[in-house]
Amino acid sequence: MEKKEKIKFLLAFLAFLLISPALFFGEVQAQSVAYKTLLKGLYDEEFPTVQPAQIYNLKNYQVLDTREKEEFEVSHLEDAKWVGYDTFSLQEVEDLDKNQPVLVYCTVGARSQDIGKKLREAGFKQVYNLYGGIIHWSNESKPLFKDSMSTRQVHTYSRTWGVWLTSGEKVY
Repeated sequence: MEKKEKIKFLLAFLAFLLISPALFFGEVQAQSVAYKTLLKGLYDEEFPTVQPAQIYNLKNYQVLDTREKEEFEVSHLEDAKWVGYDTFSLQEVEDLDKNQPVLVYCTVGARSQDIGKKLREAGFKQVYNLYGGIIHWSNESKPLFKDSMSTRQVHTYSRTWGVWLTSGEKVY
């Protein structure tokens, strides 16, 4: 096989790989497969995650929102404490119990994982990253709040990340 033919074959094969989940599983499941693949590339396998479906009571956690303030103000998990990302400081969490479970989250889980690692380095014993972040939380029809009122709005950080929100109202 010549070099041009190999390249054409590889391009066709890559196109098939991108399209095939939709053919075999349907569009929604294909998006789910793609989202899981994306998250796998973002997450450190050593850092523990918790699926939204595994959380029956948020009161079992000290919940920290690691997004920026304007994202938090659109919506957040119930009773979440905003700590930010760019402006995060360990002084923000001095009042937390280092022996009680902490749940960190952001849009998809990358920023929260970074903050979670800082918390572990600071002596917090049980720190968990919310798998899929607020996007996955919303996609699982879990409750979101704005000023203690229920909402379906989700700040998706950008239009690019917003494609992953399938249940909720996108805000950029």
